[in-house]
Amino acid sequence: MLKIIVPAIEKWDEDRQEFLSTKETELCLEHSLVSVSKWESKWHKYFIGNNNLTSEMLIDYIRCMTMTQNVDPDIFYAIDEETMTKIKDYISDSQTATWFSENNDKHGRDIITSEIIYYWMIALQIPFECQKWHLNRLLTLIRVCNEKNQPEKKMSQSEVMRRNREINEARRRALKTRG
Repeated sequence: MLKIIVPAIEKWDEDRQEFLSTKETELCLEHSLVSVSKWESKWHKYFIGNNNLTSEMLIDYIRCMTMTQNVDPDIFYAIDEETMTKIKDYISDSQTATWFSENNDKHGRDIITSEIIYYWMIALQIPFECQKWHLNRLLTLIRVCNEKNQPEKKMSQSEVMRRNREINEARRRALKTRG
């Protein structure tokens, strides 16, 4: 969870043609599958990996991440660049010590929506309580489950031939024969 303080402001909003006035507010934000699901249900677009988000879409995602109750809707327009950078860093933080030596992600080119992630959770029998985890931590758990559930890698033909050659040589030595 990320806690940020949005300072009190009074500024002119060009879009609305009115003054915005807000009080200093502490927001508790959670980047989770629940947040992504709320955002996607409103915008009908994928969020994960979408590099074409407008500032309005990003502000709305912050709204979806907000755990704090009864927040003035104008407070989201008072978020400064430094705080926005903290939020973006929090969203991209892995939230885990797990790392992968190579990128074998089969889903790297797919559009990942919240429904896809829920499907993965169901298929891997990950409890729904995990939907409230930091999203990157949940995706890491899904990847770990996928890798641990993979069947053992089959040997190539050359590896099978090498292994059989070694077994045959060991038998010839043990039985003191030439073939």
